[in-house]
Amino acid sequence: MKSSQEILGREAESIPVSSRIKYFDMVIDHGKGALLYDVEGRAYIDFLASASSANTGHCHPRVVKAIQEQAEKLIHFTPAYYANEVTSSLLTRLADLAPGDFPKKVAVGTSGSDANDAMIKFSRGYTGRPYIICFTGAYHGSTYGSITLSNVSLNMSRKIGPLLPNIVKLPFPDTHKMLKNETEAEFVERMWSAFMEVFETWLPVEEVAGVIIEPIQGDGGIIAAPKAYLERLYAFTREHGIVFAVDEINQGFGRSGKMWSIDHFGIEPDLLTIGKSVASGMPFSALIGRQEIMDSLDSPAHVFTTAGNPVCAAAAHATLDVIADEKLVDRSYRLGKVAAAFFEKMQTQYDFIGQVRMYGLDGGIDIVNADGKADEPATTKIIYELFKRGVIMISLRGNILRFQPPLVITDTQLNEGLQKVQEAFEAYKNNEIELPDDGNKIGW
Repeated sequence: MKSSQEILGREAESIPVSSRIKYFDMVIDHGKGALLYDVEGRAYIDFLASASSANTGHCHPRVVKAIQEQAEKLIHFTPAYYANEVTSSLLTRLADLAPGDFPKKVAVGTSGSDANDAMIKFSRGYTGRPYIICFTGAYHGSTYGSITLSNVSLNMSRKIGPLLPNIVKLPFPDTHKMLKNETEAEFVERMWSAFMEVFETWLPVEEVAGVIIEPIQGDGGIIAAPKAYLERLYAFTREHGIVFAVDEINQGFGRSGKMWSIDHFGIEPDLLTIGKSVASGMPFSALIGRQEIMDSLDSPAHVFTTAGNPVCAAAAHATLDVIADEKLVDRSYRLGKVAAAFFEKMQTQYDFIGQVRMYGLDGGIDIVNADGKADEPATTKIIYELFKRGVIMISLRGNILRFQPPLVITDTQLNEGLQKVQEAFEAYKNNEIELPDDGNKIGW
C-alpha cells in the first residue's frame, strides 16, 4: 500500500487548495468506534469525530448493516418524483424528534449547507420579507446562501462576491468579549443594545424574515450564548413575527449532553437545521419546521435529485436507533463531566490554558500567552504534538482546542487520550515541540 506522503503528493495534482483546511499529513484508511487508522497502520484516538459528524463513531456495525441491506434493495430513485418507505418514515421520525409541540414537516437535502439555504428560502417565503439576521462567529456552510450567513474566515467571502443580499450580520454574545469585572447580566445588556441599534437606525424590523443562530457555536469556538440573551432574542422574534431558526448541524444528536443544543435553553424554534451526524456522516441533511412555514413554498422551490437517498436514510434510522439504545446523550453528559474536570485541572497547572468551555463531549479550550491573549503558535504546536502521540485534535479560531470525540468513545480510550493531552501540554511547557517546515500553514 502507498504511504500517506505518496498519496498526498499524487492528490495535490488534482485537489484545489480551497477544498481542504491543512492540518496533518495523514491519509485515513479505516476507523472503528473512536479509533482511526492511517494507511501505514498507525492508530489514533479521535477527538474530532469527523467534525462532529461521527457521533456514533466510525463504522458502527448497526449503521454498516443498515447501509448494506438498503444498498441491496434500492440505492436511489429521486424523492423529487416518487417516495420510498425508508426515507418517508424517516421524515416522520425526525419531525417527532425535533423540539416543539406543534405539527412539523421536513425538507431533505445532502449537506448542512443546503439545509441553511432552505432556512433562508422558507423564512422569506413564509413571511414575504427580505432580511435574514445571522451572527458573527457563525459557520453555517459553504453554498452561496450558507456561506453568506457564515462569519469565521475571510476566505469564505474573499474574491467570491457579491454574496447573497439582505443578510445582516450582528455580534454574537461571545463571552470572550466580556469586559474586565463585567457581570454576565451587564454583558448581555451591552450585547443586546448592539443588537437593537440596527433596528433603531436603518433596518425596519417589519422587513426581517428570520433570525438564525447556533445556540452553541461550533467552529466559532464551542461557545454558548448566555441564556438570558437567547431568551431576549426569542421574545423579540415572537413580538415581531420573525422566524426563529437554530442550526443544530454541529451541535445536535447528543453532542452537547442534550439531544439538541437548544434544549439547554428551553426554547422551541420555528425551524431547525440538521446534517453531519444525522446519518453518521452519510450525505443527508434536513430543515425541520412548523408545518405552516414548510408549506409556504410550492415545488420545485426546494428539490434535489439525490436528496433523501434511501441508503442515507437507512443509515439515519440506524443512527437514531444507536443514539437511543446506547443512551449516547446520557453518555455524552457523563463523559463530558470527566473531560471538564480534566481540563479544569489542567487550567490550574498550566498558565497557557485560558477559558475552558465544556457542554457534554463538546469542548473549547483556549490557549493563551502570558498576557492572556490568543496564542496561535502555541496551539498549533500542541495539536501537532498530539498528532505525533496518536490523538486527532484540531484548532478553532487559531487558538482554541476543539474537543469533540465520538459519543461511543470508551472510558479507557477517553482517559488514554486525555493523558496524551497532558503529555502534550507538558512538552509545550518544556519547549520540546518542533513543528515541520510547513507548520505555519496548519489550521484555518
